[in-house]
Amino acid sequence: MTSLTSPSSFAKSGDVSFGLGLMVIAVLIAPLIDIFSKLAIATIPSAQITAIRFVLQMVFILPIVLLRGTLFDLTWKKTGLHMLRGGLLLITMLSFITTLKVMEVADAIAIFFVEPIILTILGSIFLKETIGWRRYTACAVGFLGALLVIQPSMEEVGWIALLPIVSGFGLAIFLLVTRMVAQSEDPWSMQFHAGLWGALFCGLLLLFGEGTGSAVFDPVTPDMTASLYLLCVGVVATISGVLGVYAYRAAPASVLAPLQYLEIVSATIFGWLVFGDLPDALKWLGIAIIIASGLYIIWRERRINKSAGIAPVSPAI
Repeated sequence: MTSLTSPSSFAKSGDVSFGLGLMVIAVLIAPLIDIFSKLAIATIPSAQITAIRFVLQMVFILPIVLLRGTLFDLTWKKTGLHMLRGGLLLITMLSFITTLKVMEVADAIAIFFVEPIILTILGSIFLKETIGWRRYTACAVGFLGALLVIQPSMEEVGWIALLPIVSGFGLAIFLLVTRMVAQSEDPWSMQFHAGLWGALFCGLLLLFGEGTGSAVFDPVTPDMTASLYLLCVGVVATISGVLGVYAYRAAPASVLAPLQYLEIVSATIFGWLVFGDLPDALKWLGIAIIIASGLYIIWRERRINKSAGIAPVSPAI
């Protein structure tokens, strides 16, 4: 009997196909988080949706962390890093969810997927990773693709169309910090504590925002329908995250990374089915450029790491 406290047992046979299957399911259902968030944000402030998402994921992850016995494996340094990661996740989620109030899900996700490009550039600056001209060129091309999506979106909704870029920066910095601590930390514990601090920070924002009338920070009492949407956000986020963890236990990160772009495909399908939204021709061109540049960067890093004998670091949940 396989236990959640021992996810590595799934990967004993090195079943890459199993990992690929799990990852495909994870990325295909992940846009449902954004679909339910977009449904909820019609009546619920984005900070409240973010806070509830943090809390629900913590509740779902807590039994696993307790079983693994890593909940209280803390030092002042670890606590500081958990606080930093929680703050970065808050910026990432709050920026993205706020965008969904006025933008199509597929557009927002496409712009957000400049994150691997941002991560490549930040890695060269802060981690002194060697980045050649080919990847810098791919980064520039990827940003051009993002502009093709952003430009018509800005005409439609204004400067809020740039928030997915802010979200991408937040996640890129979050992953940089994760790279530095993931080798010696339990991924379940890392995610729980990041969620804990994210919820605390978000709670403070809601406390100060109460009564201000802000569409982002003033909390409200959700009705039954909105409560169901919020519950679905937490459930889908947890399922997708858990599937991702087990996928990375079974298959190398370099093999799984390109699959993340399937999320744009499923986001487009779900957005069309639920809201009747479809990107126009210019946005499709931008999306194609973003995907192509991101896949090239992943391929190039995989090739360089393989020749150097460097194993890629699997992300936390």
